[in-house]
Amino acid sequence: MSPANASHNRFGAHAAPITSATYGFGTLAIHAGSEPDAATGAVIPPLSLSTTFKQRAVGDFVYEYSRSDNPNRSNLEAAIAALEHGTHGFAFSSGSATTATVLNTLPQGSHVISVNDVYGGTHRYLNKVAQSLGVTTTFVDLAQVDNLRDAIRENSRLVWIETPTNPTLRLVDIAAVAEIAHEAGLFVVVDNTFLSPYFQTPLDLGADIVVHSATKYINGHSDVVMGVAATNNDALASKLRFLQNAIGAVPSPFDCYQAQRGIKTLHLRMRQHALNAQRVAEYLEASSFVESVIYPGLKSHPQHELACRQMRGFGGMVSFRILGDTNTADRFLQRTRLFTLAESLGGVESLAELPARMTHAGLAPEERNELGITGNLIRLSVGVEDIEDLIADIAQALDSAVRDNSDEIAI
Repeated sequence: MSPANASHNRFGAHAAPITSATYGFGTLAIHAGSEPDAATGAVIPPLSLSTTFKQRAVGDFVYEYSRSDNPNRSNLEAAIAALEHGTHGFAFSSGSATTATVLNTLPQGSHVISVNDVYGGTHRYLNKVAQSLGVTTTFVDLAQVDNLRDAIRENSRLVWIETPTNPTLRLVDIAAVAEIAHEAGLFVVVDNTFLSPYFQTPLDLGADIVVHSATKYINGHSDVVMGVAATNNDALASKLRFLQNAIGAVPSPFDCYQAQRGIKTLHLRMRQHALNAQRVAEYLEASSFVESVIYPGLKSHPQHELACRQMRGFGGMVSFRILGDTNTADRFLQRTRLFTLAESLGGVESLAELPARMTHAGLAPEERNELGITGNLIRLSVGVEDIEDLIADIAQALDSAVRDNSDEIAI
């Protein structure tokens, strides 16, 4: 155990462990994995850049080599485990590295069942990389949970869920999927990136592993690339810890330090993201320049009831179809002033993108059409700026982009 996570030190008496059983989310976000430094008493644990560590005797050490473990990574992993109500936390060099490491726990010849509306990078890994390693995947609409039973094969080992999905914000009933999967001996992985543990804790709903692109809401400031995972399953944790060291796709101490600093305001940021996203979604739904709006917090969302039951909030992601075509969408994205045209999401600043030509361009056109990723579908990552300014920005860009449709027709 890292000195930073020890239950006592020279600066204080025996301290109660910082766990989700004893403290609320905001307290965990600030204190879990962040005990005052045992050597100096520093309130914020220091950055440890050393690649190797002195041993007291051969084989007698706390830390050995920074790829295997590091004080800053250990602290971050403790925080992730606490926030996701897990007993084991893991940090990786990216969300994609997290995906690859989890899938490397499977034996050759395994079959994976994935939600069909999955992040483009996950789809790419399952289709292009895992397949070459002897792992096949069936992509299924898991919004209808009974579809899972039909997809299970003798060699099925894992179910991969995103909920809400990216970018169409479909929901998957985690508890229902976990029940079916566990009956068949499969384990369940949930990508919780879009909601963060503040709004959803999949391990409480029956998932075996929860993963995040920590680049997004976990870090929250668009300056760290990282992935994390958590589990309560000791056997899976042992495999993940071995692979984390053996593959070596680990984050730097500095990135861990930065991400943990981001975590300390996660609860504050997520509240504002969700408040702003709700207002933006309601504005878009009332606009004559918009065909449709997708946001779980709207009563018009077909799975709003599930969202209310499974989630503690609706998150900061909003997707909508602008009135017009991909050219209209392109004009909108070029004319916003506060919503920056960029990939990624979950930072304090607002971002906007066109999934069909950006994050999901790697999908075949027929796959995009089947999933509803049309040329006029715009994805917004609603930041924490003043909501009046965000709505004014959307209003002027919508008005300008859609009114220019008539000019195109006239030409």
